[in-house]
Amino acid sequence: MTLEHLRYSPELIADILHSTKTIALVGASANTERDSNEVMQYLQQKGYRVIPVNPGLAGKKLLGETVYAKLADIPEKIDMVDVFRNSEAAGPICDEAVAIGAKYVWMQLGVTNEAGAARAEKAGIKVVMNRCPKIEIPRLVRQG
Repeated sequence: MTLEHLRYSPELIADILHSTKTIALVGASANTERDSNEVMQYLQQKGYRVIPVNPGLAGKKLLGETVYAKLADIPEKIDMVDVFRNSEAAGPICDEAVAIGAKYVWMQLGVTNEAGAARAEKAGIKVVMNRCPKIEIPRLVRQG
């Protein structure tokens, strides 16, 4: 992994968080003990529309939103794909993000995939790896 992908300017992170309205959260969990569930709730409280993606929960409701099996099933435009899967799975998710025309791919803490990030960036998507929006929002986004 290159260090270049782990150094993000505060301006870049803030710009992504400010311009994002709709987030697809891949790896969403109904288990309230899971980080993905906690982060989804947090993002909703901050005013983002968060659409959960989990093939095992597809068709069910999670935190008021319908769960989809894959990104391509979501019937609306997605700004950010938030990846709560392992690093290996993040590569194909980057490809799915390109296919649906997402603006951003955000890989959670501990998740990195250089090859997937490179493919997404080549397609014009901004990629953030090994970061959590729940940590970045209070640090970089002006509230209210």
